[in-house]
Amino acid sequence: MSAPLKESTAAYDERTVGKEPTRPAARRGEGIALNVFSHGFLALWALLIVLPLLWLVIGSFKTDAQIGGSAFGWPHDWSFDVFRRAWDKGIGDYFLNTVIVLVFSVPLTMLFGSMAAYVLARYRFPGNRLLYYFFVAGAMFPVFLALVPLFFMVKRLDMLNTYQGLILVYVAYSMPFTVFFMHAFFRTLPTAVFEAAVLDGASHTRTFFQVMLPMAKPGLISVGIFNTLGQWNQFILPTVLMQPQSGSDPERYVLTQGLIQLQQQQGYASDLPVLFAGVTIAMVPMLVVYLSFQRQVQAGLTSATLK
Repeated sequence: MSAPLKESTAAYDERTVGKEPTRPAARRGEGIALNVFSHGFLALWALLIVLPLLWLVIGSFKTDAQIGGSAFGWPHDWSFDVFRRAWDKGIGDYFLNTVIVLVFSVPLTMLFGSMAAYVLARYRFPGNRLLYYFFVAGAMFPVFLALVPLFFMVKRLDMLNTYQGLILVYVAYSMPFTVFFMHAFFRTLPTAVFEAAVLDGASHTRTFFQVMLPMAKPGLISVGIFNTLGQWNQFILPTVLMQPQSGSDPERYVLTQGLIQLQQQQGYASDLPVLFAGVTIAMVPMLVVYLSFQRQVQAGLTSATLK
């Protein structure tokens, strides 16, 4: 090595000595600060969600005097009688109506949505992209803009205040998001499996139900949970479509409507513990469903990007 080269190398070493160790330390400091900020934000977000839920559940065991006297105090008697009173005042019927609707609407949404997404993702035909964008545009369409024509359309079909009418509307309004989600998921599935099924002589129907649909199970669970939560908490559609049309027409209110009816029935004789208990009854099933399938939901949301 020549002398000038040695001198320049030595000068470079002198300039860089003492600077290299500071870079990892600075990065570690930035990483610690970022972790503290992110964990603090998540903890604050968890408190904002958990504390109101706990306050609601605890309020179910109080009396009106205890709620008015101390909103954050503990109840004197942990009795479940208030839940029985809420159930007898109509929450049981509202709960049953909601379950009846969702037992049919969610499976039909998943069936039709996954079939449409599979065809749009796996088959090429004229108008494929136009039809896909039509579904995507439906997800951006506010439900409030279609309430009036929707009401008259359901009325012409003589399905106002009927289970089948609300089921069909739920399926129609849940289809765009289901197709959008499952379309992206079906495109990530390996094409070799599809081609192997076709070479073995499987029909299109058999390939879909016995090969492709089981492979899309994580995505089905994820979008199924989202549809269940959305339809369970739906308020504006049943309020418009599930109103008695005559004096002999029975009430078929779902839970969201029933909670409003329960509040209105109280009038001046307020019974806040019963209202709190009704909201708790409506809330607990969805919490159980989400917590039970939390890992599957996370797997379904991440698998499409990891494959």
